[in-house]
Amino acid sequence: MQDRSRVGLVSLGQVRQVFGMNFSRLAAVVGCVAALGQALAQDSSQKRPTRDWSGFKVTKGIAYAGTDHERQRLDMALPLKRRNDKPLPVIAYIHGGAWRAGSKDGGLNRLRGYLKTGQYAGVTIGYRLSQHAKWPAQIHDCKAAIRWIRANAKKYNLDANRIAVHGTSAGGHLVAMLGTSAGVEAMDGSIGPHTDQSTRVQCVIDYYGPTNFLRMNDFESRIDHDAADSPESQLIGVAIQENKKRTLTADPISYVDKGDAPFLIMHGTKDMLVPYNQSVLLHNALKKAGVRSALLTVDGGGHSGGRGVLPERFRTFIEFHLLGNKGIIADETIPVAKVRIR
Repeated sequence: MQDRSRVGLVSLGQVRQVFGMNFSRLAAVVGCVAALGQALAQDSSQKRPTRDWSGFKVTKGIAYAGTDHERQRLDMALPLKRRNDKPLPVIAYIHGGAWRAGSKDGGLNRLRGYLKTGQYAGVTIGYRLSQHAKWPAQIHDCKAAIRWIRANAKKYNLDANRIAVHGTSAGGHLVAMLGTSAGVEAMDGSIGPHTDQSTRVQCVIDYYGPTNFLRMNDFESRIDHDAADSPESQLIGVAIQENKKRTLTADPISYVDKGDAPFLIMHGTKDMLVPYNQSVLLHNALKKAGVRSALLTVDGGGHSGGRGVLPERFRTFIEFHLLGNKGIIADETIPVAKVRIR
């Protein structure tokens, strides 16, 4: 039977599966089903037009956790022509899909523009979805993948001390967790054969990820995030307001301290799935703790994006933190027309 969380198009049935009873509330909004399908398809990094990878060594389906679970896999792309012989910094991508859909497939396509410079290695990480296992399984998987990268750095000539993580939506949530919870034993977990390795990352690029589940309903949204069938409640395994202590363990904002990795955060002000204020809350908490954070506010933007002027901001950020190049990204409000974000 085909895994519906991996198909290239998001069907009406898949939307219903992801959002459960919330679907009826979504369907009441004109055109929202089509918009949601597009957002999930983009965030999930599902099948895209074939790209030419002839200039790379691409290895797919690497078992980072030492198990046979198909979700605990990563793909890696190494440029055949490197800029120099020094170990390559790594950019790792984590897909979205409400923690219930999507896959690592296609994630390398998002990174190809940076990888073709010969200055980076690229990784796309799969993880168990909420129908496979409840929180904190998802962050345990992602951290096991980071440990695998470090443990195999010498084999692939990678720089274990220069790892960036990028994610969208649910993936944005997971990379934010990687950035704020390094060294937290309960979040690091003990999955995989490389538990001696650090899970710390050097910088985070978070696009419209949830950061404070208990406050999502404070702001306008098409979803009742407190409902028992919401993506957040399905991830936690209980209606989020009914077990606040457990829910707080899934909030990146719960772990913010001065030792966290630098953040680049992007969010649209008209995002009706993950409220814009989720990124504002995290950004403010990071700044208060003394962590370097830049918030790119897309004025009028929805729950998608990453094109237009955004790749330039992304490039400046990772070149500063991974290559040591000059260039600082500051808080910025960008008109939606400049990023072609829905």
